[in-house]
Amino acid sequence: MIPGFGSLMQDVLWCFSQVKGTIDVGVTDADIISTVEFNHTGELLATGDKGGRVVIFQREQESKNQPHRRGEYNVYSTFQSHEPEFDYLKSLEIEEKINKIRWLPQQNAAYFLLSTNDKTVKLWKVSERDKRPEGYNLKDEDGRLRDPSMITMLRVPVLRPMDLMVEATPRRVFANAHTYHINSISVNSDYETYMSADDLRINLWNFEITNQSFNIVDIKPANMEELTEVITAAEFHPHHCNTFVYSSSKGTIRLCDMRTAALCDRHAKFFEEPEDPSNRSFFSEIISSISDVKFSHSGRYIMTRDYLTVKVWDLNMENRPIETYQVHDYLRSKLCSLYENDCIFDKFECVWNGSDSVIMTGSYNNFFRMFDRNTKRDVTLEASRENSKPRAILKPRKVCVGGKRRKDEISVDSLDFSKKILHTAWHPSENIIAVAATNNLYIFQDKVN
Repeated sequence: MIPGFGSLMQDVLWCFSQVKGTIDVGVTDADIISTVEFNHTGELLATGDKGGRVVIFQREQESKNQPHRRGEYNVYSTFQSHEPEFDYLKSLEIEEKINKIRWLPQQNAAYFLLSTNDKTVKLWKVSERDKRPEGYNLKDEDGRLRDPSMITMLRVPVLRPMDLMVEATPRRVFANAHTYHINSISVNSDYETYMSADDLRINLWNFEITNQSFNIVDIKPANMEELTEVITAAEFHPHHCNTFVYSSSKGTIRLCDMRTAALCDRHAKFFEEPEDPSNRSFFSEIISSISDVKFSHSGRYIMTRDYLTVKVWDLNMENRPIETYQVHDYLRSKLCSLYENDCIFDKFECVWNGSDSVIMTGSYNNFFRMFDRNTKRDVTLEASRENSKPRAILKPRKVCVGGKRRKDEISVDSLDFSKKILHTAWHPSENIIAVAATNNLYIFQDKVN
């Protein structure tokens, strides 16, 4: 358990900065954040939005004068990752929205990340430049070619200091491999390959080869009328490069081993919780669909998120989860209206903390939930502009289902379903979290003494 985590569960998360946009009437759909991801050290935080932009934030370095400032994130680089396209063969518009971002471990001074929209994955290199060469022989300082007859002496080019510039350049474009919308990308632990998953297929790519991928899962039936489920999320094991999992809209998880066959249609393990017949309803199949699947950092557990719960599965036990956490059970009575306004199809993500002892996921009304696996305590916190003053303490929120409402509680009937936290991220080693609430990014950290 991370030292000082006890305070985190006792309402002392601090809001350090709200760094993306404001909730104004003039906010466009393109400003809505669609993914959030820390890099492997936690020094950088990337967000993608529906407008195809990637914004990278860098953590402030600690200073002796202001040690508490360590933890603030400032804009480091912004670039347009994807543009809207049109598939003329299918008469389909391809959105520029960034579905997922995944960082690669840093090998040198530059950073590398993968970003994807519905169809195309791109590998970006983000690098710094603080020197420029001067004193060319064949060019002048403006870059124009010099008259060869005027060159009378040989000059040795030198590097001169310049203002720091952060450049983002696309190094690889992996396209034309998916018929359906990409919902997941995952970097393998060998760091030579990665996979991309859409509704019916999962492809394995080599980072050096852009025009060819290997299809490792294909669940498309010969007759599409027989289609009963789709792939909703997929991820590689953090340590074993041959193992990966994928979840389905039927609430099942399949663990596959690439050593058994080239096409992993036959799973090595199949995780499914038997349904309680007494709880069966019209909405059962919809709310059991898994929207996110994540391996723990240790690789021993899998966490899944469906509409109402977060479940933790042990890789050695397939018949039921070892832990089930109710995220917003008070919405069971509201499923009919949530179906009518399409909220029941929202895809919430879930994340582990660095030590796998706490899990976090989002809810409505800009609430997000944390569950301590050791103490079984949980807390509901709110990401809102009202309580986002720097160094302000977040107070736990409670939802009242019926009867008499206390002063600090909020009624389930007054929840705002247009404000939802679908995307969250947790620093790999510290109690720093990033929460995307519509077009705002909130960064909170544990109490600093």
